[in-house]
Amino acid sequence: MTDAEDRKPQSDEARMAFAPPAGIEVGDSESETTSEFALPKGLDVLHPPVQEPEGSAFSTPSGYSVEDAPPAFTPATGIPRISLTKDLPWQDRMRTMLRMPVAERPAPEPMPKAEEEGPAVPRVLDLTLRIGELLLAGGEGAEDVEAAMFAVCRSYGLDRCEPNVTFTLLSVSYQPSLVDDPVSASRTVRRRGTDYTRLAAVYRLVDDLSDPETHISLEEAYGRLAEIRRNRHPYPTWVLTGASGLLAGAASVLVGGGVLVFFAAAIGAMLGDRLAWLCSGRGLPEFYQFTVAAMPPAAMGIALTLTHVDVKASAVITGGLFALLPGRALVAGVQDGLTGYYITASARLLEVLYLFVGIVVGVLVVLYFGVNLGAELDPDAALNIPNRPYWQIAASMLLALTFAVLLQQERSTVLAVTLNGGVAWVVYGAMRYPGELSPVASTAVAAGVVGLFGQLMARYQFASALPYTTAAIAPLLPGSATYFGLLSIAQNKVDAGLVWLATAASLAMAIAIGVNLGSEISRLFLRIGSPEKRRAAKRTRGF
Repeated sequence: MTDAEDRKPQSDEARMAFAPPAGIEVGDSESETTSEFALPKGLDVLHPPVQEPEGSAFSTPSGYSVEDAPPAFTPATGIPRISLTKDLPWQDRMRTMLRMPVAERPAPEPMPKAEEEGPAVPRVLDLTLRIGELLLAGGEGAEDVEAAMFAVCRSYGLDRCEPNVTFTLLSVSYQPSLVDDPVSASRTVRRRGTDYTRLAAVYRLVDDLSDPETHISLEEAYGRLAEIRRNRHPYPTWVLTGASGLLAGAASVLVGGGVLVFFAAAIGAMLGDRLAWLCSGRGLPEFYQFTVAAMPPAAMGIALTLTHVDVKASAVITGGLFALLPGRALVAGVQDGLTGYYITASARLLEVLYLFVGIVVGVLVVLYFGVNLGAELDPDAALNIPNRPYWQIAASMLLALTFAVLLQQERSTVLAVTLNGGVAWVVYGAMRYPGELSPVASTAVAAGVVGLFGQLMARYQFASALPYTTAAIAPLLPGSATYFGLLSIAQNKVDAGLVWLATAASLAMAIAIGVNLGSEISRLFLRIGSPEKRRAAKRTRGF
């Protein structure tokens, strides 16, 4: 054999390019032949695992439990530990959680329910909307209505709920988990009325539902809600008419009127109240009701001036305006704006504007005819209001008392709000007359004291703060500035009239902001129980 034949590869070595090198032990060539799609070793082909049916993104994963569900995601700062103090009112606890993101809200503690299988979600949402409707129709702020709705939902275990409140629309959405379809419901508020007794009863119902030691079934809650709706007003119609007259008379004394002025303002206000009731029974809108109600007090002042009776006609007209100025709606509107509910705030302030324009139209019509008939009305009379502290304090307390009756408050709250109104006027008078401060600053500080005391009394009673604050701000309403602005316009002094009306608007805003600021200051003394300071709304900060 030649050397070339020795260097030629053997046929078994040239079988394939990927033959294992010499010295490598390999097994059976048939068993080693495979590809990347072959089943790996150890896989039981005869008994494959049971494949789950393909679902959607919203299908419930196997082994998922709502009770033991993990959080949706972990925030960048971690999940804070939050413990809400249980002895605080439910308003503060629910308001704190509403201002938290959904993922950071503490889950409700498990508690036994009267129903074995749990309440039906649609019925819980319906109960929540009915309670929110009564609160919103009674003049409660949007944030407090949302807090009450959130408290009702959590009391029945619906922690993933989001209430939403606008001026006439209530809605609530509940999602059991991240993989379940949400359930939503809404309700429209068609009618609004003032009845703080009903408002207090609704607050007691929500307080009982929020109490972990009180287990109220849905049927019991519906029964109590139906009873609240059926309750009659605590004061009859003739008492309300008399209260409107006393309110106007007290307001006239507050701005310098005497005994004759007191009775003249009272008669004019009662006539206006009866005319407003007549228009309401005929279905006329509130704009025309306020227009008609503003005419009799102005007519009484014009009549006394034309008969040359030595009285202060401006006090008669101002007293009648005090009974009509929408202070309740103004405070609620500004409060909604300060807490971030701008749509509701805009609607409420627009309502206040329309009601105020109705008052302006009614008074201007009467003043125009009075000036043309020769009535000598002096706009400078605003500078000659006598300082009678004892009479004015008594008049301010009577004014707050009668305003509380007009708001249909419970008899147990009338004394407290009467004292609060007297304190408000003492603070205003001390800053305005001896201190010689501006009326806007004096009004703001006095309204802040009203809001502070009102919130503290409401927290002591575990009730709404409206019955303790709304009537107490009545002595601070800008009745005089409104009247003298309208009188200047009727006398073709438009510039001076606009200045007076701008002053009235400034005083009204000072009242609303002061009440809200006093309420917020009172909450600073209450420990909310969050790891940081109480969160504020972040709706307008770009994130």
